[in-house]
Amino acid sequence: HVQLVESGGGLVQPGGSLRLSCVASGIVFSDSPMRWYRQTPGKERDLVAIIGGDGYTHYGDAVKGRFTISRDNAKSTVYLQMNSLKPEDTAVYFCKTNWGAVDYWGQGTQVTVSS
Repeated sequence: HVQLVESGGGLVQPGGSLRLSCVASGIVFSDSPMRWYRQTPGKERDLVAIIGGDGYTHYGDAVKGRFTISRDNAKSTVYLQMNSLKPEDTAVYFCKTNWGAVDYWGQGTQVTVSS
């Protein structure tokens, strides 16, 4: 079955960096676009970044120039490098893929940006 497992969240000071990882199983990873979303309490999940199987990338306006999405197909892993973090980046971060016309989500990892 399809499984996505995120890791790498934590507490960081404003201006700091974190790298999130999402390991996928049960899919042909190299063919699959991967997405990162984030969600704060009471709000919908917002798209953070997308990476296609061909390496195409797209970012949400709030993170352009600060976050970088990448993938390692040999490890079936997608990464989100987050730099110059701001308190407003505080959220639960989720990875998502679509396989067989079904959306799959990870369990999420908490990122807190605070001094």
